[in-house]
Amino acid sequence: MRVLIFSFIAFISISFGQSSMDKVTHQLEGLFDQTGPGEELLVWVFFADKGDATRQYFEKPTTVVSEKSLKRRAKVLSEDKLVLQTDLPVNQFYIEKVQALGFKVKQKSKWFNGISGWATKQELLNISQLQYVKELDIVYKFKKEYAVEEDKEDNQTKINQNPNNLNKINSFNYGPSLTQLNLITIPDVHDLGYTGAGVTICMMDAGFDLLSHQVFGSMNIIATWDFVNGDPNVENHGDLGNGSHGTSTLSLIGGFYEGQLIGPAFGADFILAKTENTESETPVEEDNWIAALEWADSIGVDVTSTSLSYTDFDPPYQGYTWQDMDGNTARITIGADLAVKLGIFVVNSAGNYGYDPNHNTLGAPADGDSVIAVGSVTSGGGRSSFSSVGPTVDGRIKPDLMAQGSYNYVACNWFTSCYSDNGSGTSWSCPMVAGAAALILEVDPNLTPMELRDLLRNTASQSTNPDNLYGWGIINTYAAVQSLLTTVDDNVVPEDFVILRNYPNPFNPTTKIQFEVPVQSDVRIILHDVLGREMKEVFHNEVKAGMHEFILDGSELSSGVYLLRMLTENIQKTIKISLLK
Repeated sequence: MRVLIFSFIAFISISFGQSSMDKVTHQLEGLFDQTGPGEELLVWVFFADKGDATRQYFEKPTTVVSEKSLKRRAKVLSEDKLVLQTDLPVNQFYIEKVQALGFKVKQKSKWFNGISGWATKQELLNISQLQYVKELDIVYKFKKEYAVEEDKEDNQTKINQNPNNLNKINSFNYGPSLTQLNLITIPDVHDLGYTGAGVTICMMDAGFDLLSHQVFGSMNIIATWDFVNGDPNVENHGDLGNGSHGTSTLSLIGGFYEGQLIGPAFGADFILAKTENTESETPVEEDNWIAALEWADSIGVDVTSTSLSYTDFDPPYQGYTWQDMDGNTARITIGADLAVKLGIFVVNSAGNYGYDPNHNTLGAPADGDSVIAVGSVTSGGGRSSFSSVGPTVDGRIKPDLMAQGSYNYVACNWFTSCYSDNGSGTSWSCPMVAGAAALILEVDPNLTPMELRDLLRNTASQSTNPDNLYGWGIINTYAAVQSLLTTVDDNVVPEDFVILRNYPNPFNPTTKIQFEVPVQSDVRIILHDVLGREMKEVFHNEVKAGMHEFILDGSELSSGVYLLRMLTENIQKTIKISLLK
């Protein structure tokens, strides 16, 4: 066999020159000998540059990314560098020349300046002769684990992050979903009026089969794309893959149906990307995930949630192993870290491979130094036995944070009012943390991904003693929010620093609104519906220090619960008011 390999390589060198094989990675070269003459390989073709006609994109940035994306990037990039070379599209002339040599394009990546697709080894060797082709490599493929079975009995000590909240009446009827929300103090944040409004979340999953489910009735979905089949329909409609997994994760992060299931960020805007073919024995392909992430960035996403963890491989395909979990090897990890540098908060399941005393059990891209890897705990706060652990190969603590991933209450896709608590996995804990992050970003949209990461870490249950089983611990969303609401110019102030109240409550049709500020301030007071959507501004003026009041007339409003939000230069405060006609 070794003679055959050396003979084949010698033949390539004679026929195509040494420069041809210099562009082929060792991983791809290793597959050549296993591939028949007419058999196609799924590969990356990377280019050396993006051509000469690039100035137009820098002069008109919105030709490559949206205004919302530019605004988000301004948090982490200088004003004159909001558009980078990585944002420019792959040169179309290069693509056409590669296609002319037999290459069948699957995905394009502007960040990696390449295309993925199928070609025979002879076609690939011809392609490698092109001057502007830099490298050829395999598209890595992975096995995947969605959910795991475990003993449902939970003997762990119950954790309540807010002991004063044991008998509290919540603003919403959370039904069976209350337990998973209480563990990370989401109801307390909802009581302040935060629902994720104004924040855009991208869910990258295996498809979303039942968007007609009652839990999605009020969800604002702004964009969808199926990266497996190349169409905008992310539901199951007779093509490759099905999306029961995506239906569940989407319900966890943003579903809303009182008495059954409410997600942390039900007031957010959602982008849905189907990135995986779930057909039996079909491995996951990294290029779909990278393409989806680039697409979401161009729209203006703030938070991404991926409940898929990639490792291992199905022969003859090659995948990443635990030795590659160093934050700099897996291509999807590199892409995820790049997204964070563009201002995106990237959240990913840590994996369902449990504990191994000999090495980490992470799956890419959870190994990224800027990626939030989420592990799973039970409803009582104990680590789920399946939850993957670190450290990364370069010695960093993983996972980062924890939330409930054992027997969460989720929507299922059997019919439009179906719910279940039979599944477990870090797939379920990931959207809980991503949804909490959206609430915090609503409070302070100027937080960078690293600032948001540190805020969640510093207020989590193991903030002072992180380890590779729990990371920094179970998140405390309310504590994170309060640390923002009670900080003014870096000075900690009492929680009632700004007073906002109304009387009577409930009211019909008018109520007196009182507010107090300690210094002269520009004050805006805005009325929102219960989902956090802005309805109208009811007060806007510069006022002196002290107490102020005005009458709010609800004659034109329907009966129901509303949110009243006051914003000053430094702080905001929200109360809930009820109109009862």
